Parts: sequence; C-alpha cells; structure tokens
Amino acid sequence: MNLNRRTFVGMSIAAAAATRAMAKAPKSTIDPLKAPRDRFWIAALSPLDSRGNFKNGANDEMLAFWKEAGADGVLLLGTTGEGQSFSVAERKRILENASRNKHGLDFIVGTGTANIAETIELSKHAADNGADSMLIVPPYYEKNPKPEGVIAYFDQAFAQIKTPIRYYHIPRVTGVPVPASFFETLTKYPNFVGVKDSNGDAAEYERIVAAMPGLAALTGTDNLLEAALSHGNGCILASGNIYTKQIAEVFRAHRAGQDIKPAIARLQEAQNSYQTAIGAASRSGAAGNKYALSAMLGLDCANVRPPAVPVSDDLKPKIKAGIEQLKTYA
Repeated sequence: MNLNRRTFVGMSIAAAAATRAMAKAPKSTIDPLKAPRDRFWIAALSPLDSRGNFKNGANDEMLAFWKEAGADGVLLLGTTGEGQSFSVAERKRILENASRNKHGLDFIVGTGTANIAETIELSKHAADNGADSMLIVPPYYEKNPKPEGVIAYFDQAFAQIKTPIRYYHIPRVTGVPVPASFFETLTKYPNFVGVKDSNGDAAEYERIVAAMPGLAALTGTDNLLEAALSHGNGCILASGNIYTKQIAEVFRAHRAGQDIKPAIARLQEAQNSYQTAIGAASRSGAAGNKYALSAMLGLDCANVRPPAVPVSDDLKPKIKAGIEQLKTYA
C-alpha cells in the first residue's frame, strides 16, 4: 500500500482518536441514591508542576495511596483542588486522565461555575467520563442573592443534567447563604442526591439534615464528622489528604458498630501533634497540605495557582518534621 504523507497523517490522527475513545472511562453504573451515605471522600488536592500544569502521574499515585489507606472516594476539582482556577478545557482533560484508573474510588467531580452554560457543559462531560456524581457550587459572583434566584439557576441545571448532583454549601467562600427551606426545595429534583456542607455550623447542619431526610448531608468540615456519622452520613474532607488512615479508622469503627469516640480522639491527637510541629504552616492552606502530601509520598507536586501562594522555605523543614511526627499515629 502506497501511503503519501497526507494519508499517513490522517490515519495517525484517526488511530490516536480511536485510542482515546478506547481509554475513555465508561459511564458510572453506581446509583448514589441507593449507595451507603456514610462514606469517606477526600477533597483531593490537585498536583501541579512548576508551570502550574496538572501532573496526572502524581495524581494517579495519590489516588492509589488514598485507596490503600482506606478512603472510599475523592472529590476532584473542588475548593481544595483549586477547581475554579482551571479552564473548562483543563477541567475536562484532568477528569479524562484521572478516570482512566479510578483505583476503585468513587468520583465526585466539581462542575459548578458562575455561569450555567459552562456548568451544564462540564457536568455532561463528567457524566461521560467516569464521574459518579457532580458537586455544583451556586453562582457566586453576586453575593447574597435571593434564594429563588439560586433555585432558578438549578432549575436550568437539572433540566439539562440527568445524572446525580450534589449541592455545594460553602457560603464563606461563595457569599451565597441559603435558608434550610432551600434544601427542601432541592429535593423535588429526582437526581438530587445530597449536599456537601462546608459551613461547619452544627445547628445549621441539623437543619439541613432535617430538610432532606434520606439524602446525604456530607460534612466538609472535621468538627461535624461525629454529627454526620450519627445521622448515617459521611464526609468530604480536605484533611483526608493527610490524615487518610486516621479518618478511615473512624469509619471502620462506625461500620463495625463500635464507639467511634476513641478513633475520633486518635484523629484529633494526630492533628494536634502535626499542627504543633509545623506551627504557622498549619495556616498555609492547600499549599501546606500539598507540600506535606508531596513529602509523604516522595512526589514533586507542591505547586499552586494564584491567588494561592507556595509554602515559604522556612516552613518546609517544619512540615517535614510534622510528617515524621504524624507517622507515629499511622
């Protein structure tokens, strides 16, 4: 067969497209409405190289580590994962790469944006590329909007997206507080499966649980972990990046019908020991957690995107010392 250059290039492109199609993750068959609510998801960090590009190889190692350490799933591209700092094209590519090997983890994918068109686009793409459910943040540019305006946004989302959706309640970041009745209104949508509550207010959490009986009110803050489990709900925690084994022990005790207070106390001891060792680094947010996780796994992926700032050189040895201290609680 005589191939000219144009024919050869065309065949190569077609072959590459076929390879990508074969590697594409199948649609999820998990039904979050029937799956247990008391599961442990990690609000996953996004590993970046020195240019701010996503490092899929490092991400794959992180997923494998979390699974082995006892996590049930991960939230990709949430607040901790710097989701809003990536373009639509980048967010799609990150999920496509990550979903090629989920390591048996349940994938919740942050698909919310400040505009409904991109939210729908990202959600449909996620549904076709390995996401088990979506986490959608409300439109956040206009602060303190009327609840009916936020519902109007979700009316459009649910009209187009037929896969499982979770609402992301994080008003300290979004500037979108909503009353408990808002969550009750969301239950009218058949594919609404619950909330990630990252506000950390115990009384409000109880109101959210009461407003949507039978649906998952997942806590996004450590202080409400015990309360969440008491209602049969789980968590999506940023601390899970570092304290994976300790949080998994809490869930093991819960599922065995044991008193979880000793495991909670052990988790808190580990957190206090680590934070005492690193001092001011405990306030360095995702950058500090990234550097810690990189040190734990021997990875080079601690870079962040603006407006986050990298860990300062004087804090790096303190974080490494904290990680060594943390090993005594593994």
